[in-house]
Amino acid sequence: MIGIKELLRLVAEEKLVEGLCDRELTEPEGAGFDLRLAEVFDLVGEGFLGVKNRQTPDTVSVAKYDPEKVKNDVDDFFVFRPGEYHLVKTIEKVNLPLDLLGLLFIRTTLFRSGLVLLVSSISPGYKGELTFGICNLGKENVNVSLGARIVNITFQEVIGGGTGYRGQWQGGRVSTQGEKEEQV
Repeated sequence: MIGIKELLRLVAEEKLVEGLCDRELTEPEGAGFDLRLAEVFDLVGEGFLGVKNRQTPDTVSVAKYDPEKVKNDVDDFFVFRPGEYHLVKTIEKVNLPLDLLGLLFIRTTLFRSGLVLLVSSISPGYKGELTFGICNLGKENVNVSLGARIVNITFQEVIGGGTGYRGQWQGGRVSTQGEKEEQV
């Protein structure tokens, strides 16, 4: 696992993560960075995952972080209602070199509030914002400020070399938006 001093060097010199807040640049905690909520999407329509082709449900943006609106924690938030599923996107962008893999972990305050964040690893060579699934499994609404820290990212070295990400999600695309496409 890559330590915080090396991560800060990679952020400064290689733009490993772009858009980190001041807290993460000056007082990071642990061995990674917390990433923030930028946008929330509803899924609309059916999806298809075949052997060669796929089509995700369309997405509609229902809330977006606006740094001009956020004056305190209660000015700009999204209500995650029980049983609802959304996609969320980060403010920050990652630029993974071929020798690093990103690993994501939900911040504990989310699951302590009933929210589950569905994440995966980030392949070497991926560049862009990150998209996750989120669902409220609790019995009550959970209000989350746009711009709040929702996930922690750590990095591991890929020994022996990695192959670059070549998938169609490069750059932070959220869905296929009504198009059936061949999987890479």
